[in-house]
Amino acid sequence: MPLPDRDVSFVRRLFEKGVAGYYATVLSEKGWSVRPNALLHWPAEDASSTVEKILPNMRADMILENREEHQRIVIDTKFNALLASGWYRSETLRSGYLYQIYAYLRTQAGSGDQLADSATGILLHPSVGDSYLETVSIQGHRIRFATVDLAGTTASIRGRLVEVIA
Repeated sequence: MPLPDRDVSFVRRLFEKGVAGYYATVLSEKGWSVRPNALLHWPAEDASSTVEKILPNMRADMILENREEHQRIVIDTKFNALLASGWYRSETLRSGYLYQIYAYLRTQAGSGDQLADSATGILLHPSVGDSYLETVSIQGHRIRFATVDLAGTTASIRGRLVEVIA
């Protein structure tokens, strides 16, 4: 059995599964479905005969969906600091993560699925002491950058997870 303090990938997966499990437990009674490890499809056209063999899969850590409220939330959990050092600023969002959540949202839009056309994306990072909940709309999709303080109480962690998707 891996030791959590020595296996970062184990702790990262534990965080992801814990968040998905919490949302599945709490939101199911409110009409939400939770799909962990959700496969997304590239809207590929005019593809060569073998490109599908080398095109990477897109998997969101989880998708929350409430058809009655016409909402879809695509969540990708990360296991590092929300901000990093930038070229021109002391702190900046990680551009690769922004491109990733943007791709998750925009590649699904325009397929005739109204929930995909207005889906929200969330990049969720654990933290100790930091608190961020930033929002921006890009091409009709709300994107949130959030932290959950794992040093907090159980009640504060639960409250934060609800706040992040509100």
